[in-house]
Amino acid sequence: MGNRTIRDRQLTSEGEKAIQPMKRYFGTDGIRGRVGESPVSPVEILKLGWAAGRVLAAGRARGRVIIGKDTRISGYLLESALEAGLSAAGVDISLTGPLPTPAIAFLTRQAGACAGIVISASHNPYHDNGIKFFSEEGRKLPDEVEVRIEQLMGEEMVTVGAEALGKAERFIDAIPRYTEHCRDSLAPGSRLDGLKLAVDCANGAAYHVAPLVLRELGAEVTAIGTEPDGFNINRDGGSTAPEAVRKLVLDNGSDAGIAFDGDADRVILVDHQGEIVDGDGILYVLSQHHLQQEGAGGLVGTTMTNLGVEVACKKSDIPFSRAQVGDRYILEQLTNAGWILGGETSGHILCLDRSTTGDGLIAALAVLEIMVQTQKSLAELVAGLKIYPQQLINVSLGADAPAAPSILGCGAVKKAIAQCQSQLGDEGRVVLRPSGTEPVIRVMVEGVDAEMVDELARQIATAVQRAAGTPAVDAE
Repeated sequence: MGNRTIRDRQLTSEGEKAIQPMKRYFGTDGIRGRVGESPVSPVEILKLGWAAGRVLAAGRARGRVIIGKDTRISGYLLESALEAGLSAAGVDISLTGPLPTPAIAFLTRQAGACAGIVISASHNPYHDNGIKFFSEEGRKLPDEVEVRIEQLMGEEMVTVGAEALGKAERFIDAIPRYTEHCRDSLAPGSRLDGLKLAVDCANGAAYHVAPLVLRELGAEVTAIGTEPDGFNINRDGGSTAPEAVRKLVLDNGSDAGIAFDGDADRVILVDHQGEIVDGDGILYVLSQHHLQQEGAGGLVGTTMTNLGVEVACKKSDIPFSRAQVGDRYILEQLTNAGWILGGETSGHILCLDRSTTGDGLIAALAVLEIMVQTQKSLAELVAGLKIYPQQLINVSLGADAPAAPSILGCGAVKKAIAQCQSQLGDEGRVVLRPSGTEPVIRVMVEGVDAEMVDELARQIATAVQRAAGTPAVDAE
């Protein structure tokens, strides 16, 4: 980062949005919304399957797409719609059933499929759902490919001849393949014997496979959130509500707690004292143990990554850069720089030497491996990280609210940001951005003094609230 000041690195959502192609359906992580409403209506998902099949299987005599899902009841509906659309495009389908999102990325690449699709709304409640795509390399689709799919959705749907229709089958060994992949992400001979773990699977996609892998590696596992009913995904638990696994850690005297989100591409940890270790803490532990050797590269965070991570990297001579929020943008920076480690505060961690995309289970295994190798607790491993006070407030956008760019361009909002930046000087950051997955604008303020940070964040949130005409609420 050189000698650039914190203020030099401040980003606004306007700048982030400006460099993205305009898209109607795709957000920062696929397509997401309330089931039955646009863009997650059966008709649109049918058309999406057809368009995706046409684009992603282009140039192949007969393509194959792998479809996985989380545990939402709407998964059956959307799976059938996608299957019909892909078949109409002449593409074969392999169905895995409930599996973590990163498992589909891995299986797509390993099985030589032309694409992978995950039906999930990640950490959102059960009434939402979404569609995520992976390329044949097991990576998120580039913006330009998403744009091509959207363009084709605007055309008339034409079904191939009966002799060319796609066939559907069950991917019968999907779980064994993925569990082996997770075990192989550790160094040869590495095990977790002697570790006592508390695990919260959020009644989501990891409900079976995560406890299975951890137990196969020798850990003693007490698991919750392993009884999905189609409606309880992410309810009162998982990575967005780590208090559940924190209580389990303290009640059971566990060495560590692990909490996944609904599709298990995110993970939050808890140390034996009940302290929560979010994505910033995980990145710190992994960077300090894997990136200090010469030539190992640097760390990519986001505009939301705590300043403490950047300061810690500087002290350890580890290069650090920030990407806009969204794992695809982290991946882009990692690829361009030839680095292997990056992630988000939310627990979306990319370890490109182990996986092609964010994988909550593999990230957790990487930290657990360090605990075993060093014989240090998670609390000891993260002790060197100083977290700067940070306040994150979500301002909800109602149906009648102006568009996010209009809100962020409002004179009162700009004035509030300028005043805040003036007070923080070079010892703090301000970030405003619209969420790519929810109808909210996120207001983040970070600095040295906690009281000042809290007050300034609320001042900006109030200005945004007035411009949007909706109430401000604390972030998850």
